[in-house]
Amino acid sequence: MLGDSIERNGESINKTSDVGVALGEHGEDRPACRIGNGAVDLVQLVFNQTVEYYHAPRCMMTIKNHPVVSREKWLSERKKFLAKEKEFTRLRDDLSRQRRELPWVKVDKKYVFDGPKGKEALADLFENRSQLIVYHFMFNPEWTEGCPSCSFWADNFNDITVHLNQRDVTFVAISRAPLAKIEPFRKRMGWSFKWLSSSQNDFNYDYHVSFTPEQLENGSAIYNYSMNPGFEDREGTSVFYKDASGAVFHTYSCYARGIDMMNTAYHYLDLVPKGRDENPQSSQDWVRYHDRYEV
Repeated sequence: MLGDSIERNGESINKTSDVGVALGEHGEDRPACRIGNGAVDLVQLVFNQTVEYYHAPRCMMTIKNHPVVSREKWLSERKKFLAKEKEFTRLRDDLSRQRRELPWVKVDKKYVFDGPKGKEALADLFENRSQLIVYHFMFNPEWTEGCPSCSFWADNFNDITVHLNQRDVTFVAISRAPLAKIEPFRKRMGWSFKWLSSSQNDFNYDYHVSFTPEQLENGSAIYNYSMNPGFEDREGTSVFYKDASGAVFHTYSCYARGIDMMNTAYHYLDLVPKGRDENPQSSQDWVRYHDRYEV
């Protein structure tokens, strides 16, 4: 948030029992909203039960008057929080176990992709491994560049493929754009992960990351198992397994915030005092291609 101090009529006001910050419809905690195109937040303050609204500078948010304590007090509070973190870790481990226990679906449909080595079937993408992770990279055939947000994710997964290989996992990205557009963009960004085109098959549509204009218009397009995708292409991750006979199975897919845990940068941002410091109405409007940030 903006911290514990804010300007009212040119004077700094500290948050007290008479000054409450209403952060949601029912006072629940949520970031304040950016308004218009300016770098400001609309902050709702409650002064003695009277609601007032203020424009507060945003980007970057300012933290003021945060509690500062002795090292002994800090250590005591940190240990209390550590207990919560350990419980979260145990819950996450159990959730991961339950994910692995979900039933599978056999993939009978034949998919052939255009890749750096030519035509490759889905089963070929495993190489000599039994597990395959596919990142559904948003890259519409009409675009000249891939999605900036997917590019943010790609910056995070590009260098981990060698480690995944040691755990019997192959990683690839797949997009609808033709390989003739994918390859120049991949080289420009300096990525080494394998990236294939599904422009000649229904893979993206079958795994619910691409949608026809008719589906979007009549409301039949379903993304993330329940919601309207809003666009012809969306992001996601799918997982497949190949057994000793060569049969391929779809084991898992996640979309939207479901791929949040695959972005290492976000988890580092979650550690710092300002957190992700994003616009809740357009959370990734700050993201640029890594070669397009202003220095």
